Amino acid sequence: MFRLRRYRYYVFFAAIVVFLLYRVAQNSEQWETVSASFPHRAPPSSSKSPSTSKSGTNGANSQAQTRFTGFSSEEDDLPQRILDHASKDNAPVKVPDLKNIQQANDDDFDPPPKSNTAVKEAGVLAYDHDEAAKATTAPVINVPDKNVGQGAKDSDDQPVKPGAHWEKTPEHFPVPESEIIPLPAGKPKKIPTIQYAFEKETPEAREKREARQQQVKAEMERGWAGYWQYARGHDELTPVSKKFRDPFCGWAATLVDSLDTLWIMGMEDEFKAALVEVEKIDFSVGKRAEIPVFETTIRYLGGLIAAYDVSGGKSGGYGILLEKAIELAEILMGVFDTPNRMPVLYYNWKPQYASKPKRAASNAGVAELGSLAMEFTRLAQITKENKYYDAVARITDAFYEWQERGTSLSGIFPEHVDATGCNRTAQNELEAAQNAAEIEAYGETDIVKRSGKSTPNIKKQKNPKTGEVELVVGESSLPECVSQGLTSGGWGAEQYSMGGSQDSTYEYFPKQWLLLGGLEPKYKELHLKVSEAVKKWLLFRPMVPDDRDILFSAKVTTHGEPEIDAKTQYEVTHLTCFVGGMFGMGGKIFEVPADVEIGEKLTEGCVWAYESTATGIMPEGAHVLPCPDAKDCHWNQTLYEQALDPSWEHRDEQIQKYYDQKAKAKAAKEREREMEREREEEESAQDPAWATSRTGQPKKPTLGERPSRGSQVDDDGARVQKRAAVPGIGDLEDDLIERDPITGIKKAKFSTAGAEDAEDSDPAPGFKKSTISQVPLHEDEDTEKDPLRPLSHEEYVANRIANEKLPAGFVDVNSKAYILRPEAIESVWYMYRITGDKKWQDKGWKMFESIVQHTATEIGSSAIDNVLTTKTTQLNEMESFWTAETLKYFYLLYSEPNLISLDSWVLNTEAHPFKRPKAPFGV
Repeated sequence: MFRLRRYRYYVFFAAIVVFLLYRVAQNSEQWETVSASFPHRAPPSSSKSPSTSKSGTNGANSQAQTRFTGFSSEEDDLPQRILDHASKDNAPVKVPDLKNIQQANDDDFDPPPKSNTAVKEAGVLAYDHDEAAKATTAPVINVPDKNVGQGAKDSDDQPVKPGAHWEKTPEHFPVPESEIIPLPAGKPKKIPTIQYAFEKETPEAREKREARQQQVKAEMERGWAGYWQYARGHDELTPVSKKFRDPFCGWAATLVDSLDTLWIMGMEDEFKAALVEVEKIDFSVGKRAEIPVFETTIRYLGGLIAAYDVSGGKSGGYGILLEKAIELAEILMGVFDTPNRMPVLYYNWKPQYASKPKRAASNAGVAELGSLAMEFTRLAQITKENKYYDAVARITDAFYEWQERGTSLSGIFPEHVDATGCNRTAQNELEAAQNAAEIEAYGETDIVKRSGKSTPNIKKQKNPKTGEVELVVGESSLPECVSQGLTSGGWGAEQYSMGGSQDSTYEYFPKQWLLLGGLEPKYKELHLKVSEAVKKWLLFRPMVPDDRDILFSAKVTTHGEPEIDAKTQYEVTHLTCFVGGMFGMGGKIFEVPADVEIGEKLTEGCVWAYESTATGIMPEGAHVLPCPDAKDCHWNQTLYEQALDPSWEHRDEQIQKYYDQKAKAKAAKEREREMEREREEEESAQDPAWATSRTGQPKKPTLGERPSRGSQVDDDGARVQKRAAVPGIGDLEDDLIERDPITGIKKAKFSTAGAEDAEDSDPAPGFKKSTISQVPLHEDEDTEKDPLRPLSHEEYVANRIANEKLPAGFVDVNSKAYILRPEAIESVWYMYRITGDKKWQDKGWKMFESIVQHTATEIGSSAIDNVLTTKTTQLNEMESFWTAETLKYFYLLYSEPNLISLDSWVLNTEAHPFKRPKAPFGV
């Protein structure tokens, strides 16, 4: 018995060993597959490897660890995941094999200007991994965030399994080398200056400006320290819970997005420490099932390129930034592999999907489609690789052709775009015509018999022997796609605005013209037609209490005939606030002074929106009342109140109808009481049992007495309901009260609820019943306490303003949140740099103080839910654009004008500065 037990244990352990060997063999095949399919390349010899505690590990083992570092599956045990995580720091950089890529000579571009501030834009020593590593804090154990916010709702929460790396695959629709669109070549044109010629400031003005600048920097330092401690290596900090979230691909969005901010603010040690983390990012694998191409391009690719530019480019010594930018760009180039080269905007990077043919979306957002140009253009300039420019130049050509062809609002584009390149309507018409021809030629039964299918393809073909034209069944006669350019996407009405889903495409037209040195005229033509269309269709002046001359940009909806069916929403959205800076800059470079003035008024509009709320912060979205005449606009309280109450014309009618019905009900009750008194008097005279005794109380009938005919006593001697309904009361009730069709519950027909006149009760013992109708005191006067009474127009307006906390001038606020957006301060900064007027610095400072007061947390800043009340709630979200854009614009508002001068730099939509060319360029 003992031996049998022992052998049983041996068999059990043997089975475990066999199972483990099987698993090891299986995993080895996966690792070999990954290694063979994705090339790994060590960093160039110019940079030193980061120091690690495992210096004795040989290269082969290190590479093997890299292949599965950071991955896990549901079957893995916790110790193994911890070990895998610990080995992550030893992972070499993964850079795809690139063809004909060489580091460009940046001599064509001026070196960054030096300033007297602590910020250094040139003369930086070569990047030292060891020195940067010393500046890092102790490693943080990254616990997955279980409280994922709204921004991460599309993220892939499933662990990425070994082998799920992006792989470079052959293109299905390659562009022949001879057809690649090259960068414009030549000497940049002379472009009018954008910045104001600032004079030397007084010591007092400088002291005030620098004090403000340091306060902005302190906010950056606090937010960065919080991110570094609690979210390093992840996309965003959750500043209330002190955790992190990964709404993008988990490639450290805040870190990459903030690199140039760190450099600009003189936080050089933090910049160098961040580069150690940048080198660890593996763009070939992500936490989402798809890459959001627009956000990845403007934040990551733009962030890496800008950091490379501001830190000195090739001479700065931070080549890792360009290496990682190229690594990411090579992955993103796969989105352009479509029949018409329009990009797929949500790129499924996993090999089994990325290797398949793709087609662009039929309902793409204008902003996502048209806001890739600057980043790929600047990368093409730096690397001398025309393929990057070709990718985005084709999109520009498509927009240019569409603008020339015309849209419903000529000059601007609808919010949604069909970018497939296929005209489905024409395709369906051709198929229908072909099917009809088949049926006519052969008859439906014969067609099925000949081809074996109900709708065979038939085409005409000349018989080479007889010379006669014959119909051939079973061969394709229709093209797979009826080609077309960009057109409106979706069905039904089209929406046009300068707000979300559309904004940055328009912003990029003049900026791309600057980045190309004015050598590509298409961008100028695109911008000028956009600005004319916006002025014609979208701009409006709101009616505000202090009669300020400000402007906003509206949203127009049309079914294709805007002169007849256009409907305008007079919206005020934070995202649209960038347009002031766009008009101001466009007016300067294209010499349209009126556009600069428009830019000022648009910016003033957003400043007004900040100043109007209880928190001093502009809401995400709201609506206002337009002026009937933009040139002669004065506050009209009556018009404003009518806008707040869409039913104002019917309020008096409703109240009058209510009082008429109430008077009718009161008269009916009076008639009922009179009839009751008459019946009681008659009964008292005919029936002695109802006579009144000496005590004044009615005499009760004895047990043997039966009620006389006509009395109100039933057979059991109990009183029935004293007041029966009289004719007409039921109809009156129906006028005042209705029954819910679903629940069957009676409710008041008006917007408020209440009670009618109370019925008289029987007199108390010892008292006689009054013969005078009892009416409650102040029945008509105390109307405020009558909940059935409809509100008057004045009361309705007062209630709306109080309950919704509406600021004066706002008709409604449909989105009360503030998520740390930069667009308003962006335009304020542009206006200051363009006009030189210090009023913009003062306006910006009020905005800054209000934002910090309500969004600051212990370790950063948080979005808030409601800007209309000082008792707001923090939403525990700190978007990467807080440090990448908002704080950067505030800092530059109080910097010396030569720091990121608009005459030397051009900023992308994520506030990443790219160097403008000064010398001839092109490949």
